[in-house]
Amino acid sequence: MLNKVWQTHLQEQGATFDNDSVVHFDNRKKELQITTSGNVLCDLSHLGLLEISGADAVSFLQGQVTNDVKLLTGSNAHYTAYCNPKGRLLALFLAFTHADHLHLQLPKSLVEPIAKRLRMYVLRSKVEIKDVSNEIVKFGINGPEAASILASSLGDLPSEDFDLLSLENCTVMRLPTISDHSRFEIFASAENAIALWNLLNKQCQPAGKACWDWLDIQVGIPEIYPSTQEQFVPQMLNLDALNAINYKKGCYTGQEIVARTHYLGTVKRRTFLAHITCQHEPAAGDKLLDLQGNECGQIVRVAAGLDKGFDVLAELRLEAQANMQIVWNNHPLAFKALPYKLE
Repeated sequence: MLNKVWQTHLQEQGATFDNDSVVHFDNRKKELQITTSGNVLCDLSHLGLLEISGADAVSFLQGQVTNDVKLLTGSNAHYTAYCNPKGRLLALFLAFTHADHLHLQLPKSLVEPIAKRLRMYVLRSKVEIKDVSNEIVKFGINGPEAASILASSLGDLPSEDFDLLSLENCTVMRLPTISDHSRFEIFASAENAIALWNLLNKQCQPAGKACWDWLDIQVGIPEIYPSTQEQFVPQMLNLDALNAINYKKGCYTGQEIVARTHYLGTVKRRTFLAHITCQHEPAAGDKLLDLQGNECGQIVRVAAGLDKGFDVLAELRLEAQANMQIVWNNHPLAFKALPYKLE
C-alpha cells in the first residue's frame, strides 16, 4: 500500500494510479516529450525500500551481495546484485547507508519475497530487515535546470553521480542521466516531501513512472522483475560496467560463478540499448530471435520511446547482436549506443 498522505497529495495534483505506480498526470506522450528536453518531477512510489539494521547488518549483507557494503559511507550509493547459489540474479539493489542502517532500493513487487529470503539467512546474527517503502517517500527530478531548481530550495546538492547528501528535511542522491541534464532522487517524510514537491512543481512538469524508466534505460541501467529472476548472471546485465561487482570483497552467495565468469573471460552475453517500432508494448522476459528464428536473448527493461514504439534494454548473445538483425515479434531492434563501454 502507498503512503496515504502522499497518494492523496499526488491525486490532488492530477495523478492517475495503477496499483502503486503513477501512470501519468495528464498525458503520457506529452510528459515523455518534456522529459527529453525540459524539467520533470517523477513520483517513485513503484520503488520499494528495505532497511537493514542491527550490529551485524554490514557483515550480514556483505555475505549476500556482489558489491562491497563497507564502501558505503553515508555520502554515497552504489548498485549491487543479489544472486542465488548458481550466480543467477534474484534482485538488483541501489544501496546506501543512512544513520545506523543500510537501505536497499528495488522494485516494490520484489520487496516481500526478497525480504523473506534474506531473513532465512539471518540465523543468530543481530540483524533486522524491515520494509520501509511507505514510510519514506521517494520522488525524482530531472532536466537541464534540475540542479539549479533543486538548489534554490535546498542549497547544497551532491556533485557527482551516486553521491548522497543528508539535509535537515530530506536526503538527496545524484543519479546519471542524459546529456546536459541533471537527475536527483529525494527521500523524505510525507510532510517534507509534499512541501518540497510543491516548491519544485512551480518550475517542473509532473510525470509518470514511464518517464523515469525511460531515463534509466537511456543510461543503461537494468532492472530485475519477478518475470526475470534467475535468468541472468550479473555480467549479462553489464553490472561490471556499472561498478556493481567488487571482485576483491570476498565471499557472497553466487560469488564463485560471478568470479569465474570474470577471470576466465567467458562473458558471452551482454545487454544493449535498442528501439523497437511497434504498437504493442514488449514485456521484460519476452524472447528475442535472430532472423533464422533462433532464440538469442530477452527483453530486460522497456519504456515508451519518443518515436513510435519502445526503447528497451535487451540481453543478447554477442555473436547474434554483432549481426544487428534481432527481432521481437517480427519487429526489428534498432540499436543505439550505450553511455558506457563493455569489455
